[in-house]
Amino acid sequence: MSVFKNLPEAPVAAKKPVTDTRHGITRTDDYAWLRDDNWQAMFKDPSILNPDIRKHLEAENAYMNAAMDDTKALQKTLFAEMRGRIKEDDSSIPVKDGPFAYGSLYVTGGEQPRYFRIPRDADNKDETIRQVLLDGDKEAEGKSYFRLAGLDHSTDHSRGLWGYDDKGSEYFTLKVRDLSTGEDLADVIENTGGGGAWAPDGKSFFYTVLDDNHRPSKIFHHVLGTPQADDRLVYEEKDPGFFMSVGGSLLDDFIYIDINDHETSEYRLLSTKDLTAEPKLVAGRVIGLEYAMTEGGDVFYILTNADGAKDFKIMEAPVEAPGKENWREVVAHRPGTLILSHMAYARHLVWLQRRDGLPEIVIRDRKTGEEHAIAFAEEAYSLGLSGAAEYDTDVIRFSYSSMTTPSQLFDYDMATRKRTLLKTQEVPSGHNPDDYVTRRVFAPSWDGTKVPVTLLYRKDTPLDGSAPCLLYGYGAYGITIPAGFNTNCLSLADRGFVYAIAHIRGGKDRGFSWYEDGKMAKKTNTFKDFIAAADYLNQEKFTSYANIVAEGGSAGGMLMGAIANMAPEKFTGIIAAVPFVDVLNTMLDDTLPLTPPEWPEWGNPIDSPEFYDIIAGYSPYDNVGAKPYPAILALGGLTDPRVTYWEPAKWVARLREKTTGVEPILMKTNMDAGHGGASGRFQRLEEIAFEYAFAIKVAGRM
Repeated sequence: MSVFKNLPEAPVAAKKPVTDTRHGITRTDDYAWLRDDNWQAMFKDPSILNPDIRKHLEAENAYMNAAMDDTKALQKTLFAEMRGRIKEDDSSIPVKDGPFAYGSLYVTGGEQPRYFRIPRDADNKDETIRQVLLDGDKEAEGKSYFRLAGLDHSTDHSRGLWGYDDKGSEYFTLKVRDLSTGEDLADVIENTGGGGAWAPDGKSFFYTVLDDNHRPSKIFHHVLGTPQADDRLVYEEKDPGFFMSVGGSLLDDFIYIDINDHETSEYRLLSTKDLTAEPKLVAGRVIGLEYAMTEGGDVFYILTNADGAKDFKIMEAPVEAPGKENWREVVAHRPGTLILSHMAYARHLVWLQRRDGLPEIVIRDRKTGEEHAIAFAEEAYSLGLSGAAEYDTDVIRFSYSSMTTPSQLFDYDMATRKRTLLKTQEVPSGHNPDDYVTRRVFAPSWDGTKVPVTLLYRKDTPLDGSAPCLLYGYGAYGITIPAGFNTNCLSLADRGFVYAIAHIRGGKDRGFSWYEDGKMAKKTNTFKDFIAAADYLNQEKFTSYANIVAEGGSAGGMLMGAIANMAPEKFTGIIAAVPFVDVLNTMLDDTLPLTPPEWPEWGNPIDSPEFYDIIAGYSPYDNVGAKPYPAILALGGLTDPRVTYWEPAKWVARLREKTTGVEPILMKTNMDAGHGGASGRFQRLEEIAFEYAFAIKVAGRM
């Protein structure tokens, strides 16, 4: 029997059939009209949304509010708990760079960060010496949505480049601030991807511009004091299947132009000795060849999968001749040990790798070749490598946490191997790690593959099948979900939930092959692995099918749509945040922002009948059937350029039409935000509290 009582009539979307024929196959889409014909312009000005679509989305929000009305008190309680675990006046440990150290802080009640600097060796605890460079709360005043792109200071520390998005559409505006006066210059750059790269003299910078289809297709050079219209076009990427970004080097010797899709890389370099020169190609794009570069004085260090190095190796090449023909191996490929990223400093080469499913940091002495690793003993944990802002240093910075251990920030001297604990995450309302258990278990999937699952629960939680469970998954793009400390999920654990993360194929949790086995033609392994995790948790009595609430967002929302179709009986509820569920239609439309760059991940159904059939076989929207679906909550953002709002809207309309069950299908559209949801730190907590309230309600724990 449903826990949702006395609901009003659910909205019924009108049917306006549109047919499409590809590869001799004709499909009918009854809800295609929910996509605004003028969507590109609407992302920049949401007020022009088609009135019929707005009316429908608002009706869905009203229905959702009615269904969740009895959780309002619970939401407030959850929000208060989550907020109580945040140190509101928190400050980062500043990072040294030249004469200053740069950091960020929040003030009590503040939603946005403030960026500051202090003299290099000053005491950060002395608030009187802090120079606030940018006050995010001040800049956000009067805006329903505001997201900062950070503050990047010039090499001479005189100016800062900062950006913001005030619609959630991820079109950022860049401004330049005089760091001595706190005043912005007249320079304003529109429609960027956020951020840029300073030239060494601090008188100009490089940035990307997004085209009408939200693709970073051009890089420009802007000279301070000149209009954007006069900026020089440095490089234009004409292949819509590739992303592009621009960045600078620690030594200020090069501007990097990084061009890539999900399986192919290309770098172009611009020497800062001649900013008017044409960027020089390093190694031309070859399908399947990936590489990433960092500077090392007279050499570049290149992280690559060349020559069959599936889990990557590190090469070096002379600065004056960095072409692939001059690459020489420095760190060999070791199958099963995936190198994730690398950094170089005057005397050391550093990389983050994953071995046996756990991260570790490796340091190599550039002169002697001697290596040592930084690792930890917990069963599951997370490492973050932030490195340093200066090249000539022996000290790098990293963070460590686990599901039970609050985040710790360390400085590490690579020469002496001394760790210095700088900061431990404070939980103002209190946290005793001994009250909780974290475990790493392995669920056998359909083909015998062991799928890691990280668990968090209170020590006193009964493991007899009665405990509710929130099972989270993603499984795409090679992204690994870390087993790090998350104060929010303690609100579930404290209510008897088992909080579980399924490290399914499609991520890189167990090496690059783990990613390959969950993409393209093997995509369904991702869905089967997640269901296998639910099966294992049920079998081992950590929980039971009747108590599992599944959650995933974006590509993880596709996962939610797929498992809803494949095994609805194994979940009591499903939360799908900004869900990529209309996969076939999206991959058939090359005008959408992410479609061409996504073909290496999912396949190209326009050109390939094979991939048309494969995607049609699992696309959640296309496979909704007449079956009893569990309670489902879909969340979308009106100006989301990644997963457009009409995907969850169409999916919910079809689910509601087809379900034979009694559980409600709910949708919440944030009319003031995009892919990331609300932008403020406490606004985001309100959204998480809402999602958790849904999970608690459908699990019958209110």
